[in-house]
Amino acid sequence: MAKTHKTFACQACGSVYPRWVGKCEACGEWNTIVEEVESAPIPKGMKPGKSSGLDLVALNGPMKSFPRYVSSIEEFDRVCGGGLVPGSIVLIGGDPGIGKSTLLLQVSAALSSDLSVAYVSGEEAVDQIRMRAKRLGLSESQVMLAASSNVRDILSTLDVVNGPKVAVVDSIQTMYIDNVESAPGTVTQVRGCTAELVRVAKSRDLVIILVGHVTKEGMIAGPRVLEHMVDAVFYFEGDRGHQFRILRSVKNRFGAADEIGVFEMREEGLQEVTNPSSLFLENRSSELSGVSVFAGLEGSRPLLCEIQGLVAPSPLASPRRTVVGWDAGRLSMILAVLETRCSIQMSNRDVYLNIAGGLKITEPAADLAVAACLLSSFTNTPLPEDTVIIGEIGLGGEIRPVKQIEVRLKEAAKLGFKQAIIPATSKLSENKHNISIIAVKHLSDMMRFFNVRQKRDS
Repeated sequence: MAKTHKTFACQACGSVYPRWVGKCEACGEWNTIVEEVESAPIPKGMKPGKSSGLDLVALNGPMKSFPRYVSSIEEFDRVCGGGLVPGSIVLIGGDPGIGKSTLLLQVSAALSSDLSVAYVSGEEAVDQIRMRAKRLGLSESQVMLAASSNVRDILSTLDVVNGPKVAVVDSIQTMYIDNVESAPGTVTQVRGCTAELVRVAKSRDLVIILVGHVTKEGMIAGPRVLEHMVDAVFYFEGDRGHQFRILRSVKNRFGAADEIGVFEMREEGLQEVTNPSSLFLENRSSELSGVSVFAGLEGSRPLLCEIQGLVAPSPLASPRRTVVGWDAGRLSMILAVLETRCSIQMSNRDVYLNIAGGLKITEPAADLAVAACLLSSFTNTPLPEDTVIIGEIGLGGEIRPVKQIEVRLKEAAKLGFKQAIIPATSKLSENKHNISIIAVKHLSDMMRFFNVRQKRDS
């Protein structure tokens, strides 16, 4: 007979307590501790306290090789590392309405031409999925549909000989398993459902793609252990005010992390963007001050984007600092360096920073481009149109080198840029990209491009 075990779990972070408390010590949230009851059935043939032992094998022993499941959607395959690996679990999260279900229905339809694909939804009825497929022009695809929230029923369908090779479960927070006396979406339910799906995926060499809800902070809802259990975690990002969507890999056991795929949301569905750099720069104006171009790196892909800055006099005692698409703490650091090392008065001015196109940048290599656009706005002096800027700024105002500088320069030259401002300490094997190099050692060296003269802090 199954034993019943009671625990108290935090619904915000997944921490488990032996009794109820008002405040979670792990995440600091109040009134998120909920009692959960879980029955742990004993597997067949196993007695309590007994173990069958493990069969250890050599590291260099024979192994099965599986070809990846490649769809015709190249941006999705890029993020996966070249395609989906049989026996893997992929978790995709994103804001409500961002297009997760649309993307996965298109991927399912692309894979169904060569593989048997099942799409199971716990949020929509079968007819609602058919309506979306008709709008996307996918009604003739061979995807098999089902609407269910019972994991036992899903496992009975998947854990069979000649069953589906790929399964989409939308979403994991709506699923429940009958041996857990908790509501769907709770920590114990999410963890238990995922564990059962992982077991079937590994035993049947089945690819399972899970859709995950996100919290208001943008993180996947539920326990963090969920991200540790799966093989790959992707985030589908984008601003509803822009048509661009970015599929970003934050964990991938079978490919590079931080890889991105770029899509454009249209009426007929998501369309691939094969050259996102030109798309993010297409509306750039050469006559505006406060605009710079940064050559970034997302995974293995170089990506050029436009950084916009605005520095304006502030009537407030505490000037505004507004940032979209970048780290607000890093902006504060750059403003402090400009004021301390370059004598540029920023403490009495409002500062606004925006990464055009709804893109989000995390690498510090954008520091110099951010500082350049702020100086351009401060002096009302446009930067040269054909210039790309790359470099990290230290607290002393020194410009530090960045990784893979030649890959960035090659992408800039391909898009028609004629000169690049880079750190003087960058190591270039050979300048074979027909692009003029301007090397800078200190942030004050940037003053030559603007109508101000400042001295370097000694």
